[in-house]
Amino acid sequence: MPGELDRIAEIKDPYELLRAATERLAEAQHEVTELGRLRRRLIQDLHAQGLSYAQIAQAAGLSRGRIHQIRHTGPAPEGAFLGSGAVTVVTPLRPDAASDRTYVALDDVNTGKRLEDLARSFDLTVSTDHVSVSGEIDLDRPGLLVICGPRMSEAMREAYAKDPVLAWERDDGGWLLRDKRTGTGYRSGQDEDPPRPYDVGYLGRLPRPDSKGTILAIAGAHPEGSLGVVHFLTTDIGTLWGQVADGPFSVVVGTEYNPATHEPVRTELLTPPYRHDD
Repeated sequence: MPGELDRIAEIKDPYELLRAATERLAEAQHEVTELGRLRRRLIQDLHAQGLSYAQIAQAAGLSRGRIHQIRHTGPAPEGAFLGSGAVTVVTPLRPDAASDRTYVALDDVNTGKRLEDLARSFDLTVSTDHVSVSGEIDLDRPGLLVICGPRMSEAMREAYAKDPVLAWERDDGGWLLRDKRTGTGYRSGQDEDPPRPYDVGYLGRLPRPDSKGTILAIAGAHPEGSLGVVHFLTTDIGTLWGQVADGPFSVVVGTEYNPATHEPVRTELLTPPYRHDD
């Protein structure tokens, strides 16, 4: 924007000018990425409605070749499922019983890293943060992708409580997810007798405490459930985007995993993707 450029150019202090120019350039790059994503999404939507690329090109005043190029290049529209511009992947810190230090469990590191890689594949800028050992986390920020269950954080427990369809419950057998519409409970295979290599996980977009945005929440009954959710996103995010877009929703994901490596072998949706605004 010319006005903003002029304002920055008038800064006299060279270090302040360098900082302001760098920040504005990052913002501009985010805007270019998101405009490209929006443009590609519009062309896909118009084509899905039955318009040919030639018709779209004529109406938009562009060449058919340019429309076809936009349709097949640039940031994928489904990347908006994770956020816009910049996102922050949040994992929980755990106390080290042998010292006063804290650490991130290897399972959480793996899950967080794969979610970071997925976000970067959609040209999103990724940073990381942690839920403190005491469970504290500032959820009133844009672009949060939080991998943390209700057991480790009161803030997340309160966030999950706002889900109108799915609920975390705990009984003598461990944690389970309850579908409040059907009454069905979904429990990890690890908590069955005999146990089996199967876990359940939660995936949902929930309101922030300040009601000024949303967070994407991921949690498994056990770590394998969280990893299974991210595996599902990696393979089926386009389908899920088509069903819920960027609105509030929640779904239960089941994961069969290799008992030796704990890697997901197969994932499935155990409930429909419930849109909270339906």
